[in-house]
Amino acid sequence: MRDSVGQGKAYEKVIDYIQGEILKGDLKRGEKLPPERELAELLGVGRNSVREAMRTLSLMGFISSTQGAGNFVSCNLEKNLAESTRMMMMLNETDYRQISELRQGLESQAILLAAERIAQAQLSRLEQIAWEMRGAGMEQSVALDKELHGIIGEASGNRLIMVILRALAETIDSFIDDMHRRIMSNEDLGKRLLDAHQGIVLALVDRNGPEAVRMMREHFRVVDEAIFSLVLNQDGTPKTD
Repeated sequence: MRDSVGQGKAYEKVIDYIQGEILKGDLKRGEKLPPERELAELLGVGRNSVREAMRTLSLMGFISSTQGAGNFVSCNLEKNLAESTRMMMMLNETDYRQISELRQGLESQAILLAAERIAQAQLSRLEQIAWEMRGAGMEQSVALDKELHGIIGEASGNRLIMVILRALAETIDSFIDDMHRRIMSNEDLGKRLLDAHQGIVLALVDRNGPEAVRMMREHFRVVDEAIFSLVLNQDGTPKTD
């Protein structure tokens, strides 16, 4: 048992050291970490402890590993959040309802910022997407929907919003696909979703932040109706029929 505890403390010592070097500025993004043997000797720990620390830091998104080249400092917050959210879903610590509520809050703020910051090229692409959606087949419709929301996130100019939205989408990607298909297969909901997307784009063209937020919330009203009438049980878990 003492060996197990010691191993745990040793691997934490490695993590603390690397995080400390990053905080001090001695290790920067993209820089290579010292070899595992060098770290082990420097910190007085075993190679296994160093490897365990590297695996943990990789899962956390602090480092990335390239076979044959070594370990490098990274800042993959998206991977960290996606893994954490996925684990919370598996442990029933959150559900699709709560994720939808979080997305609505983030995307409402994103579009408010985008109304001020969006570039003309982004606006032009959003107008094209809104037009293409009207005659798109299901596969194309799903892809266009994702692209539209991705552009709005990027246009917000807020990196944290972009990263969190991408992490959430990665976690529930198959669920989002299924939900979009169900919405577009329902005549009323499909029309309302298309109208909401059109309204979002028009508001951004006018750089009207409050109207853009209103249309984003209308978009999520449609999504929530679909979630709770077509896709989820009352407890927020997916229907299996």
